[in-house]
Amino acid sequence: MSAQLLTSACVIAALYGLYNFSIKVGSDGIHQIVAAVVLQVVATIIGSAALLFLYLRGTTFPPVTGKGLGFAIMAGAAVGLAEILSFYVYSRGLPVSIGTPLIVGGTVVVGSLLGIAFLHEVLKPSQCIGFVLMAIAIALLTSK
Repeated sequence: MSAQLLTSACVIAALYGLYNFSIKVGSDGIHQIVAAVVLQVVATIIGSAALLFLYLRGTTFPPVTGKGLGFAIMAGAAVGLAEILSFYVYSRGLPVSIGTPLIVGGTVVVGSLLGIAFLHEVLKPSQCIGFVLMAIAIALLTSK
């Protein structure tokens, strides 16, 4: 894996951390659905600006397939619901120090299981250990 990909992944992780922190801090000052709509409008503006920038630079885009469009719609529905529920649980008192690792760790577990089950991905033994440790960490974070 290239250093550029690892650096990009670290930036993504930092942005998701800021995302979860921002949801927690803002959750008691706005209704969760209003917050999700604002969040999605801002994301749409940023995405549209990036798309326009690439278009004006002459970037050629591959054709949109039904599969690609369908999964983009599914991802949008999943993140929209996740955002609403994130604002909801944080507004009800879930600490960000527990919610963020739970949400992000749960994302790792669910995403990995889907990759293994449907994409036939295979984990190395060391990755399996990390996966088990992630599940244990989630269990410990959610225990009373």
